Amino acid sequence: MFKSFEGACVAVTGAAGTVGKELVRQLMLEPTAQVRALDNNETGLFELEHEMNKPGQLAAYLCDISKQEGLMRLLDGVDYVFHAAALKHVPLCESSPFEAVKVNVHGMENVVRASQAGGVKKVLFTSSDKAVNPTSVMGTTKLMGERLITAAQMSVSARRPTQFASTRFGNVVGSRGSVFPLFIQQIAKGGPVTLTHQDMTRFMMTLDEAAEMVIDSIRYATGGEIFITKMPVMRIIDVAEVLVEMMAPYYGRDPKDIEIRIVGMRPGEKLYEELSTAEEVARMWDCGRYFVVDPLGAKGDRTYPAAKPTRADRVYISSTEPALAQDSIRQFIERAGVLPLDYKPARQPRVAVA
Repeated sequence: MFKSFEGACVAVTGAAGTVGKELVRQLMLEPTAQVRALDNNETGLFELEHEMNKPGQLAAYLCDISKQEGLMRLLDGVDYVFHAAALKHVPLCESSPFEAVKVNVHGMENVVRASQAGGVKKVLFTSSDKAVNPTSVMGTTKLMGERLITAAQMSVSARRPTQFASTRFGNVVGSRGSVFPLFIQQIAKGGPVTLTHQDMTRFMMTLDEAAEMVIDSIRYATGGEIFITKMPVMRIIDVAEVLVEMMAPYYGRDPKDIEIRIVGMRPGEKLYEELSTAEEVARMWDCGRYFVVDPLGAKGDRTYPAAKPTRADRVYISSTEPALAQDSIRQFIERAGVLPLDYKPARQPRVAVA
């Protein structure tokens, strides 16, 4: 394990995205020599540069990961790479599968090749719970990304010493596509709040927890592991009901007037989410806050985010983990940073709605 990024050049792909931006923010607090923010979102990069306001330490570059040439140049001489760029929305990947493959699969290949050519020390791939037993194009491309990382690790040699590892995410509260801002927008309009299935469950994590998990993962990575953060589970109908109770008064509405409507599951959507498989349990370690899945045939000394890791005793899926009660969901939402800055709990609507 290494403890400090002191003097290191660190690159983040997808740096203008929700998670990528938080990664950049946290890495800027480290003693890095330079953080290279890579994205194909011009406006997002422009805003990121101005928000961070640390010229010299932060260098923003327009980069399309589906094209290898730019990555070869921008990852040359980089010490650590956080690969967060991807197409992540399940329905859009279902309707545009070739674009999903181009970015999520060929883009992953390009990151691997450019990292090896540039002498990168470690690459950390941000995968998804949807990569486990995938039912969608997006999940399948993320699984393929994990497999490419595993294959790259197997090719490590004295000439190409770059180490590769993955980390699996749950749902990041407040990120693009998250149900939290969607439900809040629907409540602001007076409803309905649309729910795809009343029994749907999801793993949830805050944005700062997600970035901290990713940075911890690259610190501990020995090569080939998959890191999984333990996360609370929520029933999405409970999330909807709690947000209606919290936000309807804020927007001058009576919670009783906000309908929660079941609209049916979308293509590729799962009723519950999985962060590990039955096959992985035999090589999965419980490290307190994290699970770590060792690669097949792992040899030699390995580091874990726990002094005495124990063998995992279960498959980690949202349908079998205890779900948070609504009071706990309310507390989670209040600390997650997704509410309006002037939000205050209210028993009655703040203003009358015409």
